[in-house]
Amino acid sequence: MQIATLNKNGRGQHRKYTPYVFTEQGIAMLSGLLKNEIAVQVSISIMNAFVEMRRFIALNGQVFQDINTIKSKLLEQDARLLNHDEKFNLVFDELQKEKQEEFKQKIFLNGQIYDAYSLIIDIIKTAENKILIIDNYIDDSILKMLAKKNKDVEVVILTSQNCNIRKLDIQKFNKQYSTLKLAYTNKFHDRFMIIDSKDLYHIGASLKDLGKKCFAVSRIEDEEYIEKIESKILLMS
Repeated sequence: MQIATLNKNGRGQHRKYTPYVFTEQGIAMLSGLLKNEIAVQVSISIMNAFVEMRRFIALNGQVFQDINTIKSKLLEQDARLLNHDEKFNLVFDELQKEKQEEFKQKIFLNGQIYDAYSLIIDIIKTAENKILIIDNYIDDSILKMLAKKNKDVEVVILTSQNCNIRKLDIQKFNKQYSTLKLAYTNKFHDRFMIIDSKDLYHIGASLKDLGKKCFAVSRIEDEEYIEKIESKILLMS
């Protein structure tokens, strides 16, 4: 890996000139020769930069690959895409679509609180019209998650009478993020989330306990179950 720079003062400040280049190996060799305190600190900073670059590339390699795939799709599109906004929207839609298609099941181990929280937030953000949450043990932490939803997405929460959430919390939430409705039932044991009446997720832990114990989040692809759950809810209302 190497880093290149242009001389900003005088000759060499334009692209037509060959840039100054230093490599990771060269910096490692140089750090063994230079004993000045400032030189040592600079060498350490540069080496840290190389480490961060390697980490960034490793973590985002799949993203770069997805973007290249979508870029190829864009080239295959006809003249319908008239401006950059439409092209960017297509890229983001394709990325979101691929992300949803890849997700089948995630298993979280004890302590993976942030990872579990992030996944639920990602699911919530996919909703365009409605989110249905079934969870007997919710508390006001669910409101922090739902604050990330898209604007004007309706939320219905089915929970037990003993849930730890107050009507005042719902009222304050609706003043800023409308619309959230709360209903009570004891007909469900497991936790579910339905997005736009088309994506059904089975959640192995209450949303307030994400990551505290080992559990799984699974996407159920059979649309028949969505219809059955929503029909059962209509019968209860």
